[in-house]
Amino acid sequence: MRPWPAAVTVSRMVGIGQTPPGGTPARATGIGATTLRDVTEDGPHLLDRNLLLLVTVGQGGQEIDFVRHDCRPGTLLWARPGQAIRLNRRGLDAVLISWRPEDLPDDRWQPTGRSGWQLAGEDEDAVISEVSQLVVDRERHAGTPLADDLLRHQLTVLMLRIALLTGGTAVHPDTFHAFTVAVEQRYAVTRRVEEYAREVGCSVRTLTRACLAATGRSAKQVIDDRVALQASRLLACTDTPIAEIGRALGFPEPTNFGRFFHRETGHSPGAFRSALTGQPLDAYDPGPHRLRTTAFHKI
Repeated sequence: MRPWPAAVTVSRMVGIGQTPPGGTPARATGIGATTLRDVTEDGPHLLDRNLLLLVTVGQGGQEIDFVRHDCRPGTLLWARPGQAIRLNRRGLDAVLISWRPEDLPDDRWQPTGRSGWQLAGEDEDAVISEVSQLVVDRERHAGTPLADDLLRHQLTVLMLRIALLTGGTAVHPDTFHAFTVAVEQRYAVTRRVEEYAREVGCSVRTLTRACLAATGRSAKQVIDDRVALQASRLLACTDTPIAEIGRALGFPEPTNFGRFFHRETGHSPGAFRSALTGQPLDAYDPGPHRLRTTAFHKI
């Protein structure tokens, strides 16, 4: 394993990608860098940008969309905008790179379907090299005319290297991909498989076969998974009343929302929120929690 360069320094940021009160963003691009120990929020909270986390020392767990990832040096995690994240600063440190979707608009080649990698050998050396150079240049060239272009280029190279870890972009079959795009746009409006099949341009049977092939879940289950995921995010990361969350997700009656959420996760909405609020990551026991998020890694 290549040692992490001791000379690399990063700016302290308030939270993740946030602007200090009364301050201005350090870079017009919005590409940020910090260390895990300098993050001021543990979460859970919803991301408004992409976040790469590369563990440099220690061991511990990090959580993305209620899935725990065991980490050690060389672990690389990628959380997307809209996902719920809880960061654990006990016993480990990491470098964090953050950017807004508009900072890297061409995402056709970005790896989808995965949130984590355990790097080793030449792959680890290459990613560490790209991350460390991006961090150094972000500090060295602050305010210079070409700084934004340089950072975008370096971030693009970094994401290309990550895409190569799995042999390039993971492309879903057309029917399933079109379905997930449609679900992402309308999951709070309808959970009817027939409407999505009509929008995708196939039969319900064809759509279900595509979902089973891609995820092992039926089309109806994929839709319900997405609704349950968003409900979990809002319950964990906001103080929005439960009834209001239910209405926003298409459940006019709180009892129907509670019944749906319990069926999907094994918890009532109130119990789920209480279990997560104020609990450190290593202390949280999800019990029979059954939330499935595998179809929606890139939101």
